[in-house]
Amino acid sequence: MHLTDYLTRLPKADLHCHLIGTVRAGTFADLARRAGLDLPAPPETIWRDINSLPPDPALYRHTRIPVPSGAGTDEPEVSYSLFRASEWVMAALGGADDITRITYEAFEDAHRSATRHVELHIDDVPPQLASLGFHGLVDACVDGIKLAERDFGMTGRLIASIDRSRDAEEALAFVRKVADRPNDYLAGIGLVNLELAGPPERFADAYRLAGAAGLRRTAHSSEHAPVAENTRTCLDLLGCDRIDHGYYVLEDDALVARCRDEGVPFTVISTTSRRSWRPWRRASIGAMAAAGLNVILASDDPGMFPTSLAGEYRIAAETIGLSAARLREMSLAGIEAAWLPPAEKAAARARFAREIAALDAEFPPG
Repeated sequence: MHLTDYLTRLPKADLHCHLIGTVRAGTFADLARRAGLDLPAPPETIWRDINSLPPDPALYRHTRIPVPSGAGTDEPEVSYSLFRASEWVMAALGGADDITRITYEAFEDAHRSATRHVELHIDDVPPQLASLGFHGLVDACVDGIKLAERDFGMTGRLIASIDRSRDAEEALAFVRKVADRPNDYLAGIGLVNLELAGPPERFADAYRLAGAAGLRRTAHSSEHAPVAENTRTCLDLLGCDRIDHGYYVLEDDALVARCRDEGVPFTVISTTSRRSWRPWRRASIGAMAAAGLNVILASDDPGMFPTSLAGEYRIAAETIGLSAARLREMSLAGIEAAWLPPAEKAAARARFAREIAALDAEFPPG
């Protein structure tokens, strides 16, 4: 079997992808130059040298899978954090057309990985686009998705991201804004930013309101805080349908067993802007898969890491050691966990099955 070709062409769903993190280096250069941003280096250099430094290593001394405390082998001389790069992109956006452009490009790039469905995390509107408003931002994203549906035969949905560094009242106000004007393309909410900045229980009221409004729910959890308890809170208090990341769930055997039995979907990414943590990420994903958890590969911030969903599948096979059979299961699990209406999901499920059957006939095992 030509495994690389097989995995590249395997149909995929990307359920954990941040719109701002998809932006291409060339697109950022265009936007930054037009906006006249005062940057510390050329845009292309910044993208090449994105490398987020990890938190205090003392926090991770006793984790079951050791977390590296030294520098990575490929760290640049000068590093630019993912969060700072994201702030520059947000500051460079000039209007609805820019948002439609980066949304369309996100789908165009995903299409090269045989990604059939993408769910994009979007943030609240940046200050310079206040007149556009959050719902104007959503409309601009939807315009990009509809163009991708036309050009690539893909489907897409949006996830409104709560910044966990904000307080509970701000989060509640944001969800009210999201719920005030329902949109078929805005499927749910998420909880983003550094996990150490805001425990999930702070956002219980916002998540309760989202559930009452019929929005689906996910949250970044057990990613930066080396505890499984945050994931339990996300499931039981926030009512999450999925967990983004979740690596430190491995610290609690009982919770691992529960998540395995309930089939909780975990969207996992082996590539991270914390370059020194990449081996730990990959070891954690391997352990989660070995424990029988419903891990589903995603791309997270593919333009900035950089990576692709096809690349994540190849890493899972070549570095983590997951079999082609397990990756086929992951492909199907991804569309099963997608936030699509029942009829669209059934059609997508049937499409995945047809494409996988054709691939298996072309690349028989052995």
